[in-house]
Amino acid sequence: MRRSIDVSLKKRKLYLLEDGHVIRVYPIGIGKILTETPTGVYTIINKAPNPGGPFGAMWMGLNRPHYGIHGTNAPWSIGKRVSKGCIRMYNHDVLELSQLVPIGTTVIIKS
Repeated sequence: MRRSIDVSLKKRKLYLLEDGHVIRVYPIGIGKILTETPTGVYTIINKAPNPGGPFGAMWMGLNRPHYGIHGTNAPWSIGKRVSKGCIRMYNHDVLELSQLVPIGTTVIIKS
């Protein structure tokens, strides 16, 4: 069983895949026009529950400094272009996702 994450910026969705098949879909918030979410292939390198500030219930850092997948204390922002480049999720969604993917999981962000 191999899990990976695909992110569609256009659809504002995060897809959790297992052996190439979608097993979960989550709505997300993405970067503003001036601070767009970077496309590319990344890896989850750390996890931090309850990181404080605007990061909600969980932070999962990517191997691109200052970028990650995280919760939010502004649930109204999901589905919108509001972040400084990170991928925002509802707190209950990011907590679920963090239990389903280990550190080292590949994250592919597409426009």
